[in-house]
Amino acid sequence: MKKRQRTFIFGDIHGCLDVLIRLMEKIDWDPDRDRLIYLGDYIDRGEDSRGVIEYLLALSETAKNVDYLMGNHEAVFLDFLSGVDTRTFLANGGGSTLYSYGFQYGSGKGTDWGNRIPQEHLDFLKSLKPWVELEDYYVVHAGMRPGVALQKQSLEDLVWIRDPFILSDYDFGKRVIFGHTPYSEPLIMDNKVGLDTGAVYGNRLTCLELPAFRFHHVEA
Repeated sequence: MKKRQRTFIFGDIHGCLDVLIRLMEKIDWDPDRDRLIYLGDYIDRGEDSRGVIEYLLALSETAKNVDYLMGNHEAVFLDFLSGVDTRTFLANGGGSTLYSYGFQYGSGKGTDWGNRIPQEHLDFLKSLKPWVELEDYYVVHAGMRPGVALQKQSLEDLVWIRDPFILSDYDFGKRVIFGHTPYSEPLIMDNKVGLDTGAVYGNRLTCLELPAFRFHHVEA
């Protein structure tokens, strides 16, 4: 009998490459059959943001079905690189990302950062998806604005929203799987499931396996 496709959805990584590798080894996934979805926030605060992106790029060569979502940290990194907003990225742990690319703190005045990041990495950042729709779930980075259809959600809400989504019992039509807001354990509610379990803060990295609705963890 043909095995059913499984979907593995991963919480916020934040530069924690070793933790990501250990979780990938733990889940025993099939690159020819299973689907992988990453919720964003691959960079910042942790030690090896560049290594995480390189790992995910290599993974794309192996996995036949993988989706990478845009997190707020990737969004502000792109704004930083384009010069649109050079403050928010650094105020949210961006210095560790620059350091992982070999840049020293305080050395970036007047620097055209975009020309010093590998083009493959820039292309990856620009290709990130705002959301993924599954049969029974919506998958986004931060959440959704109650009362707004998925297709009409703003990117700002999809990657930044907190309380209006977290505190809502609104029925979005499908259960929403998200990251962004860290918890010590996965948040499980009737209308939402939160998978950011604070790996970069020394807790753990979590992924959710569907359709079994089984959680996999590794300690940071």
